[in-house]
Order: sequence, then C-alpha cells, then structure tokens
Amino acid sequence: MRRILRFARFGFLGLALIGAGLQHGTAFAAENENDMEKTEMNKKLAPTGVLRVAINLGNAILAKKDEKGELGGISVDLAKEFARQRGLPFALIPVSAAVKSVETVTKGDADLGFFAVDPSRQGAGVIFTDPYILIEGWFVVREQSSFTDNASVDKPGVRIAVGKGSAYDLFLTRHIKHATIDRGTTTPKAVDYFVEKGLEVAAGIRQQLEADMKRFPGLRFLPERFMVIPQAMGVPADRGEPVTKLLNAFLLDMRGNGFLADSVKKNGIVGAAIP
Repeated sequence: MRRILRFARFGFLGLALIGAGLQHGTAFAAENENDMEKTEMNKKLAPTGVLRVAINLGNAILAKKDEKGELGGISVDLAKEFARQRGLPFALIPVSAAVKSVETVTKGDADLGFFAVDPSRQGAGVIFTDPYILIEGWFVVREQSSFTDNASVDKPGVRIAVGKGSAYDLFLTRHIKHATIDRGTTTPKAVDYFVEKGLEVAAGIRQQLEADMKRFPGLRFLPERFMVIPQAMGVPADRGEPVTKLLNAFLLDMRGNGFLADSVKKNGIVGAAIP
C-alpha cells in the first residue's frame, strides 16, 4: 500500500439529447481544414453521420442527471462543444458504469467516450487523448474503526467495496496485496453497499463519498487520497491517430480559452484539477 501513497502524492443503452451544441468556444487546430478535409475527418469521427457519445453516470464529477432527467456535467459540456465545432449532430448515450462505457466504445456502439486512464485499458480497443482533468480516489471507513492511514487497510480480513471495472477497482487490484476487494456494486452505490454488507472500507470519488456520508452518519475519510485519476476522452482504436490528434488539439484549446475552467465552476466540481 505504500506504493498507493507514493502514487497519490505525485500526484443500449438509450439515445438522448440529439442536437447541436449550445456552448460557444474558439476554433481549435482544425480551423485550417478545408471543407473536403473536414468532411473526411467527420466521417472518421462519426461514420453514421451522428457523433454518438457514451456518458458515464457512474462518475458524479463528470456527468449526472438533473431533477428533470437531463444530462449535464463536464463530459456533457465537452461533448456538445466538440460536436458544435465539428458541425455534427450528436447523441448522448448514458451508461451506468465505467466498464459499460468502455464496452460501448470498444464495440463501436459509440464514437467517443470519457474514461479514467488506466494501464489495463491501453490496447483494449480504445485510444485515449491526453488527460483533461485529474480527480482523486479516497477511502471511507467507520468513525470507530482502527484504520489510521491508507496502508492500514491492506490487511487480511479487510473488505473494500469498489465499483466493478472502475478506475479504483483497476488500481486497487494492482496494489492491494492482503485485503479483499468486493466488486459487487457500482461506484455511485459503493457506500450503500459498504453499509448494507457491513464491509470495512469503501473506495471512490471524494465528491460522491462526501454526498453519501451525509446520508450515512458515522463515517470518516482516511487522511490522504490513495490515488490520482487522469480523465481523458477516448475513441475506438480503429479511428486512428489523426482523430486523437484532433481531440488533443480541441482539449488544448478548451484549456487555453477557459472553457474547461468555466465548466468545472458551473458544475460545482471540487477535488479536481485541470492539468
């Protein structure tokens, strides 16, 4: 578990909302494309003529539904703006967990997704962009428990609730040596599952965990995050390097013109950083 601390310190489906993006931003590197080049690139991006975007609702920092059931969040903002700048109609495909988002893009049922970058996902049918935001993974335990730090949870008999296939699951699978990882839930339900099953530890996004702790008094965070999670856009591997270069140029512009910072503020995101 000390490796976890060292890392941290360095540190269908249903189609919805088909339309054109409403946000306005500056043009990115593709502004020098002529009409023919743009048309050809758009065919690579969206072979069906509609940019299909997988939106992972399992990560409350990146996407969520409002009271009316409409999708919002930083990933939704980026998807809409990218479609607007490309002149493409789009369809948002909400999924409940990260592993389903990966499957949707890998199978070609979506043209674009938003993922945690993890070594185990490299070469798994998805090509990633550079990270556009960094979020943190934390442990939650009961107030009366004897756990004092991240290293203290990695002991025989300790059970850690984590969303199956999430970035936290993949990371902890590589680093936990003695505790048991219980993958019987999704990230948004990790604390509910932890309480229901009487487990010792829950792992997830700090923002989601903080909201859950208001519903379940008597819980506390361990003193430090256990990981930093780079979040990136991703496309099916067969779309090729030119598509990822285009997306990287788009993300660079979104950082430079303040779009990302504005989206973070608008969506009330805390515990995250723009790289």
